[in-house]
Amino acid sequence: MNIDILVVGVYFVFMIAVGLIFKRFAGNSTSDYFRGGGKMLWWMVGATAFMTQFSAWTFTGAAGKAFTDGFPIMTIFVANAFGFLLSWLFFSYRFRQMRVVTPVEGVRRRFGATNEQVFTWATMPTSIVYTGIWLNGLALFVSAVFKIDIELTIVVTGLIVLFISVIGGSWGVVASDFVQMVVIMAVTVVCAVAAIVKIGGPSNLIEQFPADSIMGPEMNYPLLFVAWFIFMFVKQLQNINNMQDSYRFLTAKDSVNARKAALLAFALMLIGPAIWFAPPWVSAIIYPDAISAHADALGGKAADAVYLVFVERAMPVGMVGLLMSAVFAATMSSMDSGLNRNAGVFVRNFYSPIINKNASEKKLMRVSQLVTSVFGILIIMVALFINSLRDLSLFDAMMFVSTLLQMPILVPLFFGMFVKKTPDWAAWATLVVGIGVSYLVSFVITPDVIANMIGLEGGFTSREASDLLVMNGIIGHLFITGGFFCLTTKFYKEPQGERAEEITEFWSDVATPVIEEEGQDEFDRQQRSMLGRLILVFGALVMAMVLIPNPFWGRMAFVFCGGVVLTVGALLLKSANVTPQLKAQAQS
Repeated sequence: MNIDILVVGVYFVFMIAVGLIFKRFAGNSTSDYFRGGGKMLWWMVGATAFMTQFSAWTFTGAAGKAFTDGFPIMTIFVANAFGFLLSWLFFSYRFRQMRVVTPVEGVRRRFGATNEQVFTWATMPTSIVYTGIWLNGLALFVSAVFKIDIELTIVVTGLIVLFISVIGGSWGVVASDFVQMVVIMAVTVVCAVAAIVKIGGPSNLIEQFPADSIMGPEMNYPLLFVAWFIFMFVKQLQNINNMQDSYRFLTAKDSVNARKAALLAFALMLIGPAIWFAPPWVSAIIYPDAISAHADALGGKAADAVYLVFVERAMPVGMVGLLMSAVFAATMSSMDSGLNRNAGVFVRNFYSPIINKNASEKKLMRVSQLVTSVFGILIIMVALFINSLRDLSLFDAMMFVSTLLQMPILVPLFFGMFVKKTPDWAAWATLVVGIGVSYLVSFVITPDVIANMIGLEGGFTSREASDLLVMNGIIGHLFITGGFFCLTTKFYKEPQGERAEEITEFWSDVATPVIEEEGQDEFDRQQRSMLGRLILVFGALVMAMVLIPNPFWGRMAFVFCGGVVLTVGALLLKSANVTPQLKAQAQS
């Protein structure tokens, strides 16, 4: 266990160093601080887009769901992949072409100043709750591994993420996201290969899985499962492609890089799920007692530690520490992006236009760092509250928040990008309708009520009821909330005066590609060079783990992980050494 603690400690020091080193890129403006001045390369943007859809929840709540239910969990992540594919086809470059620093600035340009304030205060609380769930998922892992108090883990991890976000701004966030992506993919590939070898191949996994591999247990109605599958795709498409989450692509240096970033996120999310969930699927066969392994420490949340059980029992000494680094990476990438986004929205869309219209950039930068700190503390407090709900499933918590709290916000911000002729009030009015829909499906048209309506004796199973609640929310928001937004086109009147100029300019910008600025190439090479060197250092540290006493195959696992990281670092350095003149000669 001392080795694992040492590995995690070294990882923390390394990530703090990333934040400090990339502080030089943060600049002296809020545009630099919150979106990197819109100068980032596609592979950095794509990495952070991918990582924000990936958190410790993937290793905890989602892994527990994979252990108990089998393959249905793939639906959510494959839907994410196709969400990014749709983003590549239509949304990503249009988001970049909004030419804004924060997503809510895009809302103001599209729907007017009133909606700027409405969505400023609607989006921040849900984002804080989301991030609190991620941080709590991380604390579960750490508590089970190191026998450290969950509350202490939440506070310490939250403060480290806060430090990186405050010091490095969006540059520190995106740079750390890229490093974390490389680490996570290397570690999870090794664990997946070990799991498949241990079970004797994919065919044995499917044949021996203890539950129905297609629908999973406690699911008696194929029609309900198919409907859940379809509408979950609809939900994830909206979750990724809306103006609130456009921040993923606002950092790209031009429209082409925004599209490439979406395509990279699509590829990673398409191949990722089968890799991430192989260990919990195999554990359901070879370690049927995995849930009880940490029941004393985690109580009703013990299923969330099944991934850890596999690594403890099947992987070489030291791999738990490397896995913990990956889990920390997943949570930190989601937390720091959320922190940076929330602080940007507050400063640029509330403080600057409402409280201090004449604030200088220097003043706004100081306020940005202060607000980031406040939001970090709020996220820690939410995570501590969620931890007090001992029997709450992290999977169900994530689904309920995303469906019942977030979807009312996302519907107008999704449809508003292609349904153009709507009055400005359509956005906030649709949000109000969406809140009503969420109330109906939560407290009026409940699964029990539906069971009584159709004369179902005994009602639904707990899993069916949970899935039905989420599905009802998706259906309600798609047809009622979304339908209401579309119907507002009947009340559309051409805007007049200054508002007419603003909306015309917005749609003109959205249709006009952002072109790379002159002199950007040298800045790009600095990004690649600095990240390449950092990744080489981390790769060497991972490679050094081959010295830990382990069987030959165990040592080779660390060689593979270190080799992957070193290769990425070397490729970045090589590309950084290609000067514009050499590039021109190669193309001629």
